[in-house]
Amino acid sequence: MSFFKFFSKKQSTEQLKWSEVGQSAEGKVLSPAYIHNGIVYTAGSLGTDPKDPSSIPSTIEEQTHFALQNLETVLKASGASLDSCLKLLVFIKDPADQKRMNAVYSKYMKTQPARSCVVVGFPDQRVLVEIEAVAVQVGQKVKAKL
Repeated sequence: MSFFKFFSKKQSTEQLKWSEVGQSAEGKVLSPAYIHNGIVYTAGSLGTDPKDPSSIPSTIEEQTHFALQNLETVLKASGASLDSCLKLLVFIKDPADQKRMNAVYSKYMKTQPARSCVVVGFPDQRVLVEIEAVAVQVGQKVKAKL
């Protein structure tokens, strides 16, 4: 397929708004997700309690639970779900936390999408985990040859 034929196809891109996931956009410089041709690309979801985003739990288990809940909220608002994830990217502060993070992660993830886990330093030292995803909107078909 030539370069010009690829870009001449009709494409659709939609930006998810913070209000669609029940949050204020005040002070935020990014979108919770973009949807392009049925594929959802999310921003990272932190492990904060959605009822009190300024409160950050102290354990990796609690933060992973909230990060996946927050991610699920964004995916649902985008027409996707945790089950329709193609790829997840997990950022963790301490590699020693990976086993405990995986224990919570496996309770949420019934499918096994591709995943990377990267050790990072967060600007807020209380943050232990952040998770972002690429997912297919429910009802979309993905053709792949393996």
